Amino acid sequence: MSPDKKPQTMKPLTAANKLGIYLPATPEEFRNSPISRAELEDLRTNPPAWLTELRKNGPFPRDIVARKLGVSNTGLARAEVSDAMNAEEIAALLADPPEWLIRERENYAAVLKENERIKTQQAERRAASNRPAKNHT
Repeated sequence: MSPDKKPQTMKPLTAANKLGIYLPATPEEFRNSPISRAELEDLRTNPPAWLTELRKNGPFPRDIVARKLGVSNTGLARAEVSDAMNAEEIAALLADPPEWLIRERENYAAVLKENERIKTQQAERRAASNRPAKNHT
């Protein structure tokens, strides 16, 4: 890289999303400075203690909370769940699931099942036709 060319950087929020962590729980130096791609890769390969702790115990961002609970982000919003939860709070909900969690897990499972049915149906239709498969995942 030429000396006059700066490395590409990203906002701390983008880096936190890529790392799967909750930005407000990160150290101040992470939140207040842009992160280069090289720094992000270094955080992925050699995570500091604070990153390891965040990934293990949280607080976790909404998308990670939803995945751990087996519901959608929308399901969390309907239940008015806060943006971030730690591992203990998630474990407590899973150990004694409230009615909203049971309902949202059933809804989410039904949506996943319907999506799989549609995907299978489309694959069968493509196989029966002479059209080449689309490169969708």
